[in-house]
Amino acid sequence: MHGQTFLSTEEVTEHLGDPDFAVVDCRFSLDDGQRGRNDYATAHISGALYAHLGIDLSAPVVPGETGRHPLTTVAEAAQTFSNWGIDGNVQVVCYDDASGMIASRLWWMLRWLGHDRVAVLDGGWPEWLRGGGATCSGVETRTSRTFAPRVRPNLVATTADVVSRLNDPRWRVVDARIASRFRGEVEPIDPVAGRIPGAVNCPHPDNVDVNGMSLEPSVLRGRFEAVLGDVPTERAMFYCGSGVSATRDLLALAHAGLGEAQLYAGSWSEWICDPSRPIATG
Repeated sequence: MHGQTFLSTEEVTEHLGDPDFAVVDCRFSLDDGQRGRNDYATAHISGALYAHLGIDLSAPVVPGETGRHPLTTVAEAAQTFSNWGIDGNVQVVCYDDASGMIASRLWWMLRWLGHDRVAVLDGGWPEWLRGGGATCSGVETRTSRTFAPRVRPNLVATTADVVSRLNDPRWRVVDARIASRFRGEVEPIDPVAGRIPGAVNCPHPDNVDVNGMSLEPSVLRGRFEAVLGDVPTERAMFYCGSGVSATRDLLALAHAGLGEAQLYAGSWSEWICDPSRPIATG
């Protein structure tokens, strides 16, 4: 399983109870920050831990400076993963009920810190239930281990990086939000509508089918090749509203066999903190 992007319900079932196999529930609602944790306590995959997007997978917001879900520090993330019993020998599988939109953030964070033994449950919680997977209630824990981060700074783009590369044809900025938000026609979350000038659109919901299952690698490959053109994957910077759903594009990009691009972690909600930064619409 080393390095896989997705695991099936059957593959996860085979390893439940294995101490070198950690399952993490990432269900979360932007409308109700407690709902995911409550849903987890009611029912989750047997043995799964819970990861809260706003607490475990994000740093505190600094008004006027950061986006809505800033990256944690390396030390904080490493401590969280250690507490979850993750070390270099552990295969991690993460899931949510949003077709991987939240789980992909944990997938990306582990890879950012050098842990390649991580995958997302294809189809997530709904597929687990459809397949009759084992569930339980309450809160679970794992014996702690020592997570040793091996930071891969090339996977992160800062606001300064984006600004410096805006007019550089060797780089591509990719917006993972739905088309209406990309065009600035609607903005349901952030106070300013629009996009980063020069960005191209690759909506993250289009990576899955109607059941929330990942599209085939060949289909995804064609999709991303059309978006990136002649720009190599490592020179693409993906963003969304807050650095969460863009990781769903990065997961699909890896599943397509095209390698790893950068995440502009601050994303749109950080970009608009400074009114002097340019905005495009239409």
